[in-house]
Amino acid sequence: MSQSGTVENDGVGRLLLRSSGNTNVQLGVICLLILAVMTALRPDMFLSSYNFESMAFFMPELGILSVAMMIAMLTGGIDLSIIGVANLAGITAGTLFGYLAGEAGAGSLGAGAVILGVGVGLIVGALAGLLNGLLISRLRITPILATLGTGQVFIGLCLVLTGGPAIVGFPAGWTWLGNGKIAAIPVPLVLFAVLCVALSLLLSRTSFGLRLKLIGTNPKASLFAGIERGRMIVWSYILTGGLAAMAGILLSARTNAAKSDYGASYLLQAVLIAVLGGTNPAGGKGNVLGVALAVISLTLLSSGFQMMRVSNHLIDFVWGAFLIAVIALNSLRGRKGR
Repeated sequence: MSQSGTVENDGVGRLLLRSSGNTNVQLGVICLLILAVMTALRPDMFLSSYNFESMAFFMPELGILSVAMMIAMLTGGIDLSIIGVANLAGITAGTLFGYLAGEAGAGSLGAGAVILGVGVGLIVGALAGLLNGLLISRLRITPILATLGTGQVFIGLCLVLTGGPAIVGFPAGWTWLGNGKIAAIPVPLVLFAVLCVALSLLLSRTSFGLRLKLIGTNPKASLFAGIERGRMIVWSYILTGGLAAMAGILLSARTNAAKSDYGASYLLQAVLIAVLGGTNPAGGKGNVLGVALAVISLTLLSSGFQMMRVSNHLIDFVWGAFLIAVIALNSLRGRKGR
């Protein structure tokens, strides 16, 4: 790459870091405001150790899906198949456990089988992401249509493998991934924190991350810089698929079951969290810390709604309206900044 191209990339990186910092500060303030309001409304219930512990167990699933959505959006795309990928990974692992255990039951399987199940689930996610990436980069199918179609295919595969009902009964080591603790800290939360740190370094400290953001920020500049856009899109969707599979593994481990429609409500929330976390749906802008702060904010808000016995239908309405409002505000800010 030429020296001018390197300077341009450095300039883009500094601009993105400055913008991300402002967004993260705003999200931190929002977290504190939600915490203060919910504490004032339901102090005994909201501040209980049980409430925070339960949030720490189920929040990582949504957080990982939201980070996956952010990575797809960095290229100017979107991935509507993440729920199908997540459930397919959990169901594939559950089917494998049933085959390995036979009549003895999955409870008889040890750590080796669990590691194999995790590996198979992640491979399923990566292959699903590869399919999405090839459809988008090679066949030039619009991301929203490509992933909408593959999402239905993955759900169909889930139904074929299960016959409809949920697969239940996983090895003890598998359920530990979703319900266990490490030094009193929930395992899913530890895994989410590790993934966030690793992905943050990947996107901000490596050429892969800078190239991924550049093809979303300025496709023409990325072309002149010698970046193969098609290959980067494929790798981004492979990463997205792997993250979705990881979320599916945690979901099936926490519930000790796997089904084709588990976590269906997570799709809208993942899009909302990614956008709220500072991700530009048009591509080029997004950071892991912003998504993490956004998922914490919405988890606190959702927990408060449940304690106030707000209808789930009304909560879905709030999420949809919130998403439209956030996108509209970002659009207005973009116009003013021109």
